[in-house]
Amino acid sequence: MLQGIHPLLTGELLLHLDAMGHSDLVVVDDAHFPAAALGARVVVLPGSSTPEVLAAIRTVIPLDDAPSLDLMTSADGVVLDVQRELMDAAGTTPTTTRFIDRFAYYDAARAAFLIVRTGETRKYGNALLRKGVVGHESVGAM
Repeated sequence: MLQGIHPLLTGELLLHLDAMGHSDLVVVDDAHFPAAALGARVVVLPGSSTPEVLAAIRTVIPLDDAPSLDLMTSADGVVLDVQRELMDAAGTTPTTTRFIDRFAYYDAARAAFLIVRTGETRKYGNALLRKGVVGHESVGAM
């Protein structure tokens, strides 16, 4: 057991987050997302929500320059509660978050370093986060 590490950050997840480089993508997705079909590296955290996991990840990695967070645009273009929670968890705002359509999101997810599949059941509970430079003053800031 480690002190000061968020309990959702398993050893496997920490290993992958540590191996990521600047501007690499980590995808935190809902239970509906085809993670195994799209990702080379997949960690599954079935008992957690995407905002919880994103907040935990933000305790150990900084954001890249904006836009550092991409969310999938909902079918009607409305920003949903789960998406507001994801922005809060990442420490972004609607102006520093990019909304992209479903197929562009899938393309970006295919290129991600890591996909974390959660137990989130709300639709559009998906987030793409770009890792910033560790050691930068934004580390841990949300």
